[in-house]
Amino acid sequence: MRLKFKDRYEYSRYWENLVDLERDAEREFHLNEIMNLSGKEREKKGRAILNLKGSFLGTIVGDFLVYRFYREDMPDYQINVGDVVLVSRKHPLKDGIEGTVFEKAKNFITVVFSQKLPQGKRWRIDLFVNDITFKRMLGSLEFFEKGYSLFDENIIIGNKKPEVCQEELEFFNKDLNEFQKEAVKRAVCSPHLFLIHGPPGTGKTTTLLEVILQHIKKGDKILATADSNTAVDNIVEGLIKRDINVVRIGHPARLKKELLDVSIDAQVEKHPKYQEIKSLENKIQKLRSLQESYLKPIPQRRRGLTYDQILKYARSGKKVRGHKIETLKSMAEWIRLQKEIQKFINQKRDIEDQIIDDILETAQVICATNSGAGSDFLFEDIFDVIFIDEASQSTEPSCLIPVIKGKKVVLAGDHKQLPPTVLHPDARGLSFTMFERFIKIYPENSYMLKIQYRMNDLIKEFPSKEFYNGELVSADTVKNRKLSDITGKEGETPITDDTPVVFVDTGGKFLEQQKRGSKSRYNPQEAETVKQIIEQLKSIGVKPEDIGVITPYKDHEEYLKRLLPDIEVKTVDGFQGREKEVIIISLVRSNLDEEIGFLDDLRRLNVALTRAKRKLIVIGDAKTLSSNETYRRFIDFVKEKGKFVSVDQIEKKVVI
Repeated sequence: MRLKFKDRYEYSRYWENLVDLERDAEREFHLNEIMNLSGKEREKKGRAILNLKGSFLGTIVGDFLVYRFYREDMPDYQINVGDVVLVSRKHPLKDGIEGTVFEKAKNFITVVFSQKLPQGKRWRIDLFVNDITFKRMLGSLEFFEKGYSLFDENIIIGNKKPEVCQEELEFFNKDLNEFQKEAVKRAVCSPHLFLIHGPPGTGKTTTLLEVILQHIKKGDKILATADSNTAVDNIVEGLIKRDINVVRIGHPARLKKELLDVSIDAQVEKHPKYQEIKSLENKIQKLRSLQESYLKPIPQRRRGLTYDQILKYARSGKKVRGHKIETLKSMAEWIRLQKEIQKFINQKRDIEDQIIDDILETAQVICATNSGAGSDFLFEDIFDVIFIDEASQSTEPSCLIPVIKGKKVVLAGDHKQLPPTVLHPDARGLSFTMFERFIKIYPENSYMLKIQYRMNDLIKEFPSKEFYNGELVSADTVKNRKLSDITGKEGETPITDDTPVVFVDTGGKFLEQQKRGSKSRYNPQEAETVKQIIEQLKSIGVKPEDIGVITPYKDHEEYLKRLLPDIEVKTVDGFQGREKEVIIISLVRSNLDEEIGFLDDLRRLNVALTRAKRKLIVIGDAKTLSSNETYRRFIDFVKEKGKFVSVDQIEKKVVI
């Protein structure tokens, strides 16, 4: 993992190499699956949906076409809103058309396209790769190498310590705690770089929003980004609540429906000059309809004549060998109309550019994903301050896209939680983020938030000690949260009583299993125990929507989903940034060799342990897990301060 670089050339070469590797890996992953697996096999993995009927719904802002695909027995699938997909009739690599998922529900999925689909009775949808993000990463690295970064390149490569300071402020949000206020003071005053370190539940985005408001007050031009559309939309919602004029850059299909009104496409349509565009579009359409009455000068018809020669001979009325005069005149009229059409198209583009410039110029904050910051809309824009939320989940080249557009950068994140997912084994350097690199070389330019507003104090205690030097403090409003607060009564067993942290030891009775050809793991008997625990929780009044099940393994997730149709089940990655009243963690690993595999990525453990508000139940084989010191310490912690029970006691509902 590189901390510093000699110059911008070395920096760019290092990251370009990793981006190229990852780009190839992601594309190859999907292409190989599509080529080597049958449609049914890919559907089983959740990356395709077969035998869909389709219907055209209409258009949305930006003139994108919306189609709904449905069938009565929709399978479980990993395709999410905002994903790029291939929609095909026969084979995705032969007749697939690229689209973006707009909406998903139990029995249908809605996809947005930039072109009309052909006629078809049955459709297939495949998850695919979005190459635009990789192109924009490489583009930003090229700009940086050429010296086009507005942000100080020496800070980026690690050769210049940024100044840090703090100033007294009048806060917009009167409910900020002392640590949030301190972070805001330092972030606003520091002229070049500041990092807000926000452990789980500490109000990182709330703090970032306050820093943005303070910079709006100063009259700064602001760009706020994050790697995911969800994180960007959280910023947008926070700013809208404070009556800030926000413009959201991005494909309408990737935005929350409630936020479409602030999208660049919607704001263009609401602009006073938009009627001029509609008028020009009508003229273009009429001319194109008229143009269909004449012969298009395709190469076979032109027979070597240029457009100018066709116009010249048609005007003179002279015959040209091999051409009928009627044909020449018809083609000449088509060319004349085409020139008229092009004139109106150019006028339309000029007005669109004027409208977009006007919208972006008057916006107080422009919001986009990191990749969206590299779109044509913002190509020449210069910003006073760049804000990046969830920066510890963004690769460095992804963060660089917005960073080079601003004079000052404020990053918010938590490098003790999950890093970006990287597919290529030789591109692991991408998981070492700009946030983590900066916090290591510029520790004075960071500040950690310390009051958490999510967990019961005992749930907080172990992750605080293990990952945050014991510095986390529970807010008074959450420290004594109990399960009985939401059920109205306390149960009698460790599962149903008010004990905040419980470990259920499977004692080596339930050995993990592995499907042929899969690197993942699952544990059917452990899954059955999860089901029993949930039934006990329901029996005392815990609602299904208040329970979340987390597992590190995809195959175990799929098994649990079939077993628990009314409960939200996700991998650790899927639960980052989320919370539930009750969290059950099913750790799966149980084997005679006491191997825990990738469970030794302790950031995964940190994320899993910090999602529960009132009760945390962890299920696993204590002996296998104890081969890792951190898991052993957690088990010892539960034995001392929570309840450590055997799976037999759960099955028999033993009162402890």
